[in-house]
Amino acid sequence: MKYYYKGIIVNILITGVAGFIGSHLADRLIINNKVIGIDNFCDYYQPQIKERNLEQLKANPNFMLYRIDIRDNALLGKCFSENKIDLVIHLAAMAGVRPSISDPLLYTEVNIVGTINVLEMCKKFNIKKLIFASSSSVYGNNEKVPFAEDDFVDYPISPYAFTKKAGELICHSYHHLYQISIACLRFFTVYGPRQRPDLAIYRFTEKIINNETITLFGDGTSKRDYTYITDIIDGIVQSIEYVRSGCKYEIFNLGESTTISLVELVRTLEDEIGNKALTEQFPMQPGDVNQTYADITKSNKILGYYPSADFKTGIQFFVEWYKKTHNT
Repeated sequence: MKYYYKGIIVNILITGVAGFIGSHLADRLIINNKVIGIDNFCDYYQPQIKERNLEQLKANPNFMLYRIDIRDNALLGKCFSENKIDLVIHLAAMAGVRPSISDPLLYTEVNIVGTINVLEMCKKFNIKKLIFASSSSVYGNNEKVPFAEDDFVDYPISPYAFTKKAGELICHSYHHLYQISIACLRFFTVYGPRQRPDLAIYRFTEKIINNETITLFGDGTSKRDYTYITDIIDGIVQSIEYVRSGCKYEIFNLGESTTISLVELVRTLEDEIGNKALTEQFPMQPGDVNQTYADITKSNKILGYYPSADFKTGIQFFVEWYKKTHNT
């Protein structure tokens, strides 16, 4: 899928461009657009991984990279003033549920204040189209499944979750006050090549290959709506068309609308890797939800979002990428 305005190249700003989702999105959009990328290359995980994500993009004349933090208004303003930006896709955030419990102030500064800074720049430079990356974590331990966008989400169970809920509310305020067309996208457990090394699929793959013990939290019945990276990128691209079609504000789920248990995940990895997992079990961790499960009816109807990735095939692609990247 390609995106452009009737053949006219547009300037798209992506915050968090060097991350897992951001780099895949930039790869897609650079085909027909100019991409301005922002990333601070923080050490939440090795910055070298993010540098590698951008290797091909850096050679493209239609790509420009700014190494700045969204908390730095002076440098942020410099980026916005030097480029005529048509659309902002705001992916930058401190990620991770468990680390957010240890440092809620950092998550508040980056995910809430940083989002306000980005929206203030949109206001100042008259940018009327924005896509905000939210998260399925806003649903908490909602007992109603699958999760729908109009469900009550005022009971987050981690600082990360409340920063994402706050981001949605902040976006609505700027839409109302300054007529910015905004789509908030609730991502459901994204996986695939370039996935962050702290996430379960990556960590389990690494340890199963190396015959190391993997830690399972809970009794193995917790479930996740694993969403393959290409489906997420399709959904983001489809939401671009949504925000450009008028002054709107809406929230959309982007998931596969199916669930995989922790036990099923381990078995699928064992089958693909050809090695038995060594496991140890611990109680569920604070902030972890029992399940995520996306109702994508609204995204089907409004965005034309129809994910197509098969979980086993997605795991196959991830393991192939991991082995190639790590020469195993």
